Amino acid sequence: MNTNTLRKAVMCAVAAFAAAIAYAPASQAQKGAPRYEADVSWPKPLPNRWVLGGLGGVCVDAQDHVLILNRQDVIEGDLNGARLAPSIIEFDPAGNVVNSWGDAKLLDPRLHSCHFDTDGNVWIAASPSGMIQKYSHDGSRLLLQVGKKGELDSSDGTDKGKPLNSNAPKFFMPSSIAVDGQTGDIYVSDGEGAGGNRRVAVLDKTGRFLRQWVIDDMQTVHCLAMANDGMVYVCNRLGSAVRVYDKMGSLKRTIEVPWKPVTPPADGKLTQSGGSAVAIDFSPDQRVMFVINQNNGQVDMIERASGTSLGSFGRPGSFPGTFNQAHGIAVDSKGNVYIAENRGKRVHKFKVAG
Repeated sequence: MNTNTLRKAVMCAVAAFAAAIAYAPASQAQKGAPRYEADVSWPKPLPNRWVLGGLGGVCVDAQDHVLILNRQDVIEGDLNGARLAPSIIEFDPAGNVVNSWGDAKLLDPRLHSCHFDTDGNVWIAASPSGMIQKYSHDGSRLLLQVGKKGELDSSDGTDKGKPLNSNAPKFFMPSSIAVDGQTGDIYVSDGEGAGGNRRVAVLDKTGRFLRQWVIDDMQTVHCLAMANDGMVYVCNRLGSAVRVYDKMGSLKRTIEVPWKPVTPPADGKLTQSGGSAVAIDFSPDQRVMFVINQNNGQVDMIERASGTSLGSFGRPGSFPGTFNQAHGIAVDSKGNVYIAENRGKRVHKFKVAG
């Protein structure tokens, strides 16, 4: 072998080794992570020429029925060719509509999130309303309401007033609800938008105020979920992190949700487009935390125990499997992931790829 040939061989070997190092972290991050693909057959076409507005949230019950919250903010002209879909729509696992309901006199139109408790009742948070509600599974009965519609926990009772973070069962922009399956206690993240409360409030099963913890250094307290071990996960939407608390509000750890623009901004200034920690849910075995990252238009998968990134799926767009402001997330018992879009006005199902 002459000198030039040897030099080329060495250079090729070095390049191959460098490439292996460069791609090792990515492959390690994907090790053991589920791989997801869009299920374009779900849901089935909506009946009665229904048209959706923005979807505030999505949740899944014990039978893997999927509930979506329709804000009904259809665009001009839609109703010339369609009918306004109900506020609450339930799908079976095959994607068929099996129930729908919603009384405008009781609900607030800007629905934000929902949660099924262990008894099968559904809890609904509507951010600007100042209230949370508990309904029977089929929506036929309002079982509990905490707070009053249109009366906020502020100095003047409106969204113009100073947030009070009161030690009381009242709210200023409630964003998410989780019910402790052991005690029935209700955990509410209260602070969906800028200028509102900044806290997690805890109520007993009757709606009586128990305690709270105020989170002053978050711009928004946008979501909340409780893991099976009782840890409370709270979205720091614009802080690129999920914070983990115990039931008494003691901060145990912070899981970073970093992001960066795919296309660097021309002026070099980092501008968020919704935050990287918008909504969360867990895999059936609780190993993986799924996080809606609006900044990158994707769903991030994070190992819950270590905080290690396991990859992501989705991207911005208007085609199946792409997102136009993903806002709500839920995972069923088989590990399928459901995403509700606000601007995109649709719900996706992502299934584990074979």
